[in-house]
Amino acid sequence: MRYVYMSFIAVLSGIVMLFAFQNMASTRVSLFSLSIALPLWMLTLLVYVLGMLTGGFVLALLRTSVRHARRRSN
Repeated sequence: MRYVYMSFIAVLSGIVMLFAFQNMASTRVSLFSLSIALPLWMLTLLVYVLGMLTGGFVLALLRTSVRHARRRSN
């Protein structure tokens, strides 16, 4: 099973590298008065990491809520 996971990681890494090499064009992102230009692959990576962090925080909040609800019901 370990080799399946390693091959899956290798394939996924290859796809990510291919995406990065094919998306070197710069794009402009604006938020309020702040504007920044960065490569599309970097923007995609940044959004992905922010999504992982947000999802992790929401999951931790839900776990804490469920634990407290179970303790109160006992």
